[in-house]
Amino acid sequence: MIVKVCGMTRQEDVDFCDALGIDLLGFIFHPTSPRSVAPQWVAAQRPERALKTGVFVRQGVDEISAIAREAGLDLLQLHGGHTLEQCRALGPERIIKVLWPQRYATAELLQADMLLFAPACRAILLDSGTSGGGHGTSLDPRELRRLKCPHPWYLAGGLGPHNLADMKTTGAAGFDLNSGVESAPGIKDHDKVRRAFNILRGKP
Repeated sequence: MIVKVCGMTRQEDVDFCDALGIDLLGFIFHPTSPRSVAPQWVAAQRPERALKTGVFVRQGVDEISAIAREAGLDLLQLHGGHTLEQCRALGPERIIKVLWPQRYATAELLQADMLLFAPACRAILLDSGTSGGGHGTSLDPRELRRLKCPHPWYLAGGLGPHNLADMKTTGAAGFDLNSGVESAPGIKDHDKVRRAFNILRGKP
């Protein structure tokens, strides 16, 4: 199971999450987000094991590619309704493609788009918000259990120690934590991060 902590803004949080065993660290490149960071700062972050994941909203292929090079990103998470062609141009092996279940009338329509984008990304992220992340609302696990997609998919939105035990039953291959493990926007609560990680990894 993949565990991602998004919205990293402090060196101490990067170091803590990396040492804990978090798989992916998310760095947001969306100017209006309270968790937005500069590529130069991200370039200076050198976790030992966690992969650096850039979160992009409305940027185009050229801008994303330039930021990825400058920041030394391993993966690219696309929140801006990017197309199949854009995903392919950026490299499917490093794309986490975001879809929003609330925009679909049925689980079957969502599943169809998941299958459509599967060849153009390494994973799909289902987000309960609209864009940008860190909004603090969560999806209904009963609806998510209906999905039958062979491609790995992750879950984001209002996740934390208070609800992860239930969300683990959805079939998600990964979980993206942000506002649910913070004391303030961009400030990670290390106790919450550790508790969430232990729940997802089945540790006491």
